[in-house]
Amino acid sequence: MVAQLRIYTINRGMMDSFLKLFNEHIRPLHDRLGIPVVAAWTNADRTEFIWVRRFNSAEEIPAKEAEYFASPERKALGDRPQSHIAKMEVRVIQEVLAPVRAR
Repeated sequence: MVAQLRIYTINRGMMDSFLKLFNEHIRPLHDRLGIPVVAAWTNADRTEFIWVRRFNSAEEIPAKEAEYFASPERKALGDRPQSHIAKMEVRVIQEVLAPVRAR
């Protein structure tokens, strides 16, 4: 499994609107398409939205992203997501912690 760590700098004053959009539209669509959202946070000054979504492999990412952007639900959102985002950073990451063993 691999994940994407996504860090969005949200335009000033738009965090609440972005969170509503994310929780009502973006996350449910990810769930429907089999792209699990593992976690999401905002930083303390609420200028960054940080989230992690998981994939089976790095090779799967382009096809899943294409499916996401081609979906009627995403097309219906138009440029609403991008209108909130001043900057976007995306990193593909892999887990390195070994599972904790029971004693």
